[in-house]
Amino acid sequence: MPHYEQIVLRINPKDSEQFDLVIVRGQRVYTSKRDRPMPMTPPSFAMVLRKHLKNARMTKVEQLGFDRVLMIRFDTKNGQRSLSVELFRNGNVILMDEHDIIIQPLTHASYSGRTIKKGERYVPPPAAIDPHTLTLESLKTAFDESERDLVSTLGGKINLGGVYANAVCEHAGLEPNSSTEDADASRVLESLTSFLEKLNSSRSGHLILSPTSEYDSNALEAIGKMGTLDAKASTALRETAKEATPLLLPSHSNAISYQFPTLCAAIDAWKGHHDSNALARREQEKLDAAAPGRGHSTEVEKLERRLKQQELALEGFAKKIEKQQALGHAIQKHWTHVETILQQARDAVQKQGWKPVLKGLKDNPWVDSGNAAERTMMVRLPDDEGQPGQVFTLHLDDSVHQNAQRYFEAARKQKDKTAGATSALADTKTAFKRAQKKEDKQKASGRMQTVRRSKRLWFEQHRWSMISGGHLLVGGRDAKGNDSIVKKHLSGSDMYLHADIHGAPSCSLRAAQGFALVEEPYGQLPPGVPSYKLVDKLGDERITDSKLEEAATLALCWSRAWNGGGAHGTVFAVKPAQVSKSAQTGEYVGRGAFIVRGQRQWFKDMDVQMGIGFVAINGVPLLMGGTVSTIKERCQRYAVLAPGQTKKEQLANRIYKATGLRTDDVLSVLPGSSDIMEDIGVFSPYTSSEEE
Repeated sequence: MPHYEQIVLRINPKDSEQFDLVIVRGQRVYTSKRDRPMPMTPPSFAMVLRKHLKNARMTKVEQLGFDRVLMIRFDTKNGQRSLSVELFRNGNVILMDEHDIIIQPLTHASYSGRTIKKGERYVPPPAAIDPHTLTLESLKTAFDESERDLVSTLGGKINLGGVYANAVCEHAGLEPNSSTEDADASRVLESLTSFLEKLNSSRSGHLILSPTSEYDSNALEAIGKMGTLDAKASTALRETAKEATPLLLPSHSNAISYQFPTLCAAIDAWKGHHDSNALARREQEKLDAAAPGRGHSTEVEKLERRLKQQELALEGFAKKIEKQQALGHAIQKHWTHVETILQQARDAVQKQGWKPVLKGLKDNPWVDSGNAAERTMMVRLPDDEGQPGQVFTLHLDDSVHQNAQRYFEAARKQKDKTAGATSALADTKTAFKRAQKKEDKQKASGRMQTVRRSKRLWFEQHRWSMISGGHLLVGGRDAKGNDSIVKKHLSGSDMYLHADIHGAPSCSLRAAQGFALVEEPYGQLPPGVPSYKLVDKLGDERITDSKLEEAATLALCWSRAWNGGGAHGTVFAVKPAQVSKSAQTGEYVGRGAFIVRGQRQWFKDMDVQMGIGFVAINGVPLLMGGTVSTIKERCQRYAVLAPGQTKKEQLANRIYKATGLRTDDVLSVLPGSSDIMEDIGVFSPYTSSEEE
């Protein structure tokens, strides 16, 4: 759950690439393969779904009748589970057991005929008319019983909605606002059946585009004819799309459209980018709603919020001043009226006391209420027609002039506050401009906006890198890490690598797991930082000799060879089955060590040199180590390191000053004391000329 409005189910088919089922409650359900960053700490409802649906087999997906309810069935180790996705009103997602007892709803709700609550039996909404089963007789009956016009009857009673009700009327050649008594039911049914047949025979989707000031009709028509969309065309579709439809209706005859192979693909092209940014929106909403001293905000964001608050306060002050002065003048204008009420109130209180007077106010249209403790009454002034109008507080112990003067004095005090607020606003504007200038300078230098993370990506606890083809290479940092690599992250077609030197890490080159490039990265990244997402299926899982050689170079750089002063070294690679913790009788294998049996593939005279560069993984800016050629190919901002004299703490501090990355995240990537052989925007600010 990247956002309270959104739930994502990761679907992992056996014979195809994994994808996400995106549920935006009350709005849409579709499939997507976009990069979708998730919060480090999942919400409670997401944890409940994980508990019941993790590794479950999806067995059935069905629509309940013709209602906006999707029912998804799962087989789990604990029995059948069902997920009801309701898309009407504000929407809801309900998890149920095999007896349709609600385990947990996303939100509790109560309707006239059913209750959505934990422990209750799930009752679907009352079934509506299904156009697929509509007969001529039932349609005529609906027309006879309807008191509304044709289009309203089709949209409401026949359950078509406004868009398709109008389409049926236009296709049948009938006036939408005509009476149902005059409508030819057979023509309506024929048109409706025609649309349903087209819908059942087609799986395509269309985006209806509307020209804007930035994208005119000619530009959109050119995009509509494109076979493959580039990043610019995808942006244009997002910004100009106004409707997604499985069918082109008569009302779309003159509209510009773009066709997709499926309706899901069309919705993903339109709304997918917005939905994939859900986590970033949630974090921003937290910052906007955070109390002072809470959350993480930049100086510009803090000053911008303060500026808005002060501007709103000044607007409020101006309205209060105007209101107070207007009341003072109104009291003076209706002097006689106020004097009469004041005198009558004084006499009544003196003769009867406050209790009887307050009881009698119900029958007095000119006095709303009274306060005996403060000796005041809420009195109304006459409007332009002489009727009770504006209300004000009348003090019985003051004269009419003194009552009016109270409002003039309140307006004067408000003016004094306004002068102070105006001065404070001017100071905030100056500070805001300064902070904005500083931030722009920082962005121009390529510094990254980083936030302290409560949890790291799983591979960050190890040494890691990206090999050609996107393969993930992980290596242990210590004996415990070596054990973890072999036990958890070495299997199947993976390869095990180890430098031929004491104290080298155990490394696993993953065949299937790795990184895929994100063409439309979420959020704002500084220039020169490519964006990748972690995937469990790369597609091409072949580990070639050239990929092994890259991995061997890094396995050597991560070993003691870096600080040992040697310029070359040797590394071997074996299959997972050749690595074992079992020793011969009488022998002992220590923690982090392994027995390697069988033939090994050797890589000799490997250079002890590596590159470091900036990438974003799942939306998180990170420093990545790799072979020099791979880093130069993938990263626009990189540096080449060789064993040297400069301590890695000093290097990490320089990288922090140049980029803003936390030193803790940098230190874990640097192999040891090094010399900088080449630097493009890592140890020094990144400039646009370097990017070019």
